[in-house]
Amino acid sequence: MRAQLIPLEGGAPIDVLKDVTLVGRKEDCDLRLDHKSVSKLHCVIVKTDGLLLLRDLGSTNGTRVNGTRIRRAALLPNDQLTIANYSFKIRLGGEEPPPSPEEHTQQLDAKEMANLLRPAAAAVGAGPPPLVDSSVEMPIVPVQNVLPDVYPEEKKPQ
Repeated sequence: MRAQLIPLEGGAPIDVLKDVTLVGRKEDCDLRLDHKSVSKLHCVIVKTDGLLLLRDLGSTNGTRVNGTRIRRAALLPNDQLTIANYSFKIRLGGEEPPPSPEEHTQQLDAKEMANLLRPAAAAVGAGPPPLVDSSVEMPIVPVQNVLPDVYPEEKKPQ
């Protein structure tokens, strides 16, 4: 799925190429917005089947979808995303651009991953990591969300 952020103030569309895109002011971010209103680690955008999921990372100036300040939200086509003072329109669909070589991801099961990590762990003296039995199911534990998904509207003084 092709996903783009279209700047409302004009400018070139920003392709969301990675499955997980870190947005912020820090140099390590995948999408760097270099302005003091943007937090160092502002939010994260996750590509899934047919839509984008967004999670605010406790930013100072907040993240808004269609004008509502959010902690997390699903982004649909034509939604308006505001990151601090930057506003974008969401575009989904169309042809996916070919991935660059550094974005290639290889799927590994738990045993393959343990085999890859074993030499590195032995080199630092930690011993080999235990083999993981991928046939064992993990229990599902409900987690209570202490942060709201949507902030209540602030009352303005009259």
